[in-house]
Amino acid sequence: MSLYLVNGIMIGVVLFLIGTFGCMTRRNFIKIVLCVDIMFLGLILFFVSLGYTEGGAAPILGGYSTYVDPLPQTLMLTTVVVELSVTSLALALAIKVYEQYKTLNIKEVTP
Repeated sequence: MSLYLVNGIMIGVVLFLIGTFGCMTRRNFIKIVLCVDIMFLGLILFFVSLGYTEGGAAPILGGYSTYVDPLPQTLMLTTVVVELSVTSLALALAIKVYEQYKTLNIKEVTP
């Protein structure tokens, strides 16, 4: 295994765990949204690193013996779109929660 592959996978896992820890410990709605974004970034880095092949070429070119798997990159492009949608929806909900309760602390919003 390449050093780049191991580093990408490990950093992706660490980012995902940092985001998970932040989601469990933070009470501010905006900070939770940012932690979910960190989790998405860790997920993207992890899967893109899994698709890495050292010395590989794009599969649309001919004459190479090793190719890079394009499926993880394709799926991660879709994940980026989903991440953007989730973030924008969560921030819109944060605006509505702030208008209603005048706070973004989850402990003060829930009964």
